[in-house]
Amino acid sequence: RKSKITASRKLLLKSLMLAKAKEEWDQEIVDKQAEKERYLAERITPLHTSGLSLSQLQDLCRELHEKVEIVDEERYDIEAKCNHNTREIKDLKIKVLDLRGKFKRPPLRRVRVSADAMLRALLGSKHKVSMDLRANLKSVKKEDTEKERPVEVGDWRKNVEAMSGMEGRKKMFDAAKSPTGQ
Repeated sequence: RKSKITASRKLLLKSLMLAKAKEEWDQEIVDKQAEKERYLAERITPLHTSGLSLSQLQDLCRELHEKVEIVDEERYDIEAKCNHNTREIKDLKIKVLDLRGKFKRPPLRRVRVSADAMLRALLGSKHKVSMDLRANLKSVKKEDTEKERPVEVGDWRKNVEAMSGMEGRKKMFDAAKSPTGQ
């Protein structure tokens, strides 16, 4: 499908649109500045302090202080409303994300789960599958050196008396030496 407008015509129209948008933007900036100056001129009256007595200056200061308090209260109220609105906007954004189903996933923690519990979670409670993972493991025989030695079962009190002192230590040393010598 071919475009009906040539590339040069498209470029010309695009540049004209950008130029018009820039003009409107500049005009909007000038209008905002003029509105600001008009508002400030309306709200702020010039202050004439020359030729006033001390009591008149004090009254003027009190009047200005009252106006400052009123403006400060308004500013505080507006700031509170703004904070309330931002909180409400944040809550609404979270609700919208929840409704869409797309939300930021929290970092996952490691949890020890048995194989049966994992299968139950994946397949649901309908399927009762039990899997013994240990049954599939190879069995390995350990070489137990203690089985090769004969274990003497007897009265432990005699053994303690026989092993006491230096003679007992010599017997233990000889006993430990003899199996390795064979």
